Amino acid sequence: MVANNSAQPRRGRPANAALGQTIADAAFDLFMELGFEAATLDKVAQRAKISKLSIYRHFENKEALFSAAIAARCHQLVPQGLLECTDGSAEDQLVAAGSLLLRTLMRADVRGVEAMVMADKTNQRELSKLHYAAGAGHIIASIETLLRQLHAKAALHVPDPALSARLFAALIKGSDLLMIARFDEARAQDATEIHSYCRSAVAMFIAAHGGSGDTRDQPAAVRVCSDPVG
Repeated sequence: MVANNSAQPRRGRPANAALGQTIADAAFDLFMELGFEAATLDKVAQRAKISKLSIYRHFENKEALFSAAIAARCHQLVPQGLLECTDGSAEDQLVAAGSLLLRTLMRADVRGVEAMVMADKTNQRELSKLHYAAGAGHIIASIETLLRQLHAKAALHVPDPALSARLFAALIKGSDLLMIARFDEARAQDATEIHSYCRSAVAMFIAAHGGSGDTRDQPAAVRVCSDPVG
């Protein structure tokens, strides 16, 4: 059973960061292989070739270790600042961000985390909360930062960046390519497929946020969204 006071990091003297990463990596692999319940701290210690006491020097409990393991993997795939504003148009930056997120969501290890959480009926509620905070929450915060920068540059009109970041993430996570990846990975990961989907999704997003882009090559449905009514 997952405790409700779970995901707090260990307070006190700073622990060795490299060892903490080693523990988190070992824990992530075991959570994927065995599930949350079966991946005991004893097994994590054995996999990391350390003592169980060393784990407790870094993490309050197994729930905190789970959260840290998910966060570490997410930060490896989508490092802080990677989605932040760079050179290029708003469309180019959002297409790049969307493509990165879609490719990340199609990774086997990322899909495996979600499957593991959903399979754990005993701890599903709390694990889902930890998974959201460490994974999706981090990504949405990065998107929000990008949108705030685009708004500040007047490239887009984004009065509520937090909500718009959630909407953008939903457009990407809603791609049918994620389902296609389950039976036709080659098609789902095709660069043309990914770029085409993300470009159309971004066109809809920009149309809803006061952007003006070249819509000549966009699908008709997207152009309609951009045109004023009447």
